[in-house]
Amino acid sequence: MNKWLMTMGLLALPVMTQAGELAAGNNIKLLVVDGKKVQSSFWSETSTVNLPAGKHQVVVQFDGEVKDGSKTRIFTTRPYLFELDVPKQDATITLPRLSTISQAKAYFQRGPEWSLELADGTSRTLDYVELQGKGLAAYSDMEALVADYNREHGITFEEGYAVDLEETVVEVTEKGEVNITGDALAQLKLWYSKANAEEKAAFEQWVKTQAGL
Repeated sequence: MNKWLMTMGLLALPVMTQAGELAAGNNIKLLVVDGKKVQSSFWSETSTVNLPAGKHQVVVQFDGEVKDGSKTRIFTTRPYLFELDVPKQDATITLPRLSTISQAKAYFQRGPEWSLELADGTSRTLDYVELQGKGLAAYSDMEALVADYNREHGITFEEGYAVDLEETVVEVTEKGEVNITGDALAQLKLWYSKANAEEKAAFEQWVKTQAGL
């Protein structure tokens, strides 16, 4: 009887999605994960995050010491954004070893090759978007920069996962024709994600009016 009760109790427990550890390789800084700034202490940078398997948005940059003749200097790139299908196993975002300033500059100028190395020894090349801010303090607020990108491209986060609403709602045929697909809810989410704060407030007020609140 006790064994039966224990079994039923285990079946009643919520099913948790298996999570893996996503790490940043040498001289790679984790900046923003799923729209939220990665918090680091004064003494050390956060180099790993635990993420459930599935689609996530990760923003990193190369930020490390390289040789410049007889001196050593810090070389920092623009932020790079990835839409990752995070596996259940541990994985690390990596770059080839860059030891000199000339080598690092040349590598990023011709287009870097970012890789995701998995715990089982396999690896895959990552597609990326190089984010470009505006003004002198363009990269002082990475979270805001990523939020602007997501609003422009219809990307939101639901239950801890990145959702590309444009991919869900907008379909481009082989002839280049644009069709609006998806249900009404998905379309509303897309336009809401693209709205600014003032437009969102106006829409929310309209919804309350329609609902008689």
